[in-house]
Amino acid sequence: MKIDILTLFPESFSYLNTSILKKAQESGKLEINLIDIRQFSKDKHKKCDDYPFGGGAGMLMSVQPVYDAIQSVKQESSLLLLPSPRGEIFNVKLAQELAKQEHLIFICGHYEGIDQRICDIFSPYEISIGDYILTGGELPTMVIADCVARFIDGVISKESLKEESFSSGKLEYPQYTRPADFMGYKVPEVLLSGNHAQIEKFRQEQAIKLTKEKRPDLLKKKD
Repeated sequence: MKIDILTLFPESFSYLNTSILKKAQESGKLEINLIDIRQFSKDKHKKCDDYPFGGGAGMLMSVQPVYDAIQSVKQESSLLLLPSPRGEIFNVKLAQELAKQEHLIFICGHYEGIDQRICDIFSPYEISIGDYILTGGELPTMVIADCVARFIDGVISKESLKEESFSSGKLEYPQYTRPADFMGYKVPEVLLSGNHAQIEKFRQEQAIKLTKEKRPDLLKKKD
């Protein structure tokens, strides 16, 4: 998969070149490109924002630099994404669908957002990561890109994806590693038994218990 990220602040994305995402890029399973919107500004000072018509607080990203930045990378197979509080709420199911795409382009809004004409011209898929406001689209873009990348074949083992929270409609069961006893807090004996059937039963029971306690709404959705 190819991901192009259009942003005023490319320096914000160092996280995407670490850990699992770094390995995915090195193996050729994923390509991430950062495109600085400022390089497309026709203003002599590379300005990319202006006051909104009609007045109001803050500044708005100008249509021209964003339009030209999109045109520089957009292809027939591209899916244009805009992190936005008015978008569809992001979840595992949507991440899995996006992972099937060949090319994703993220538009990172900033300040008070972007000129509406970008949406009128390109009709980007608007996605929200929650009912709150951030200072820009960079953080939501990283959240979405990270989650989507995990569903690209070969980036994460299928077994890991199957067992983690939300994939099965439940929260993931508690997990432990060495030492087996830390300050009197001991790993459940069943996990040390070597009895795989009992371990699986214990894990599923714990997953249901945790989900009932912390996210009962997930079980209701399943029903």
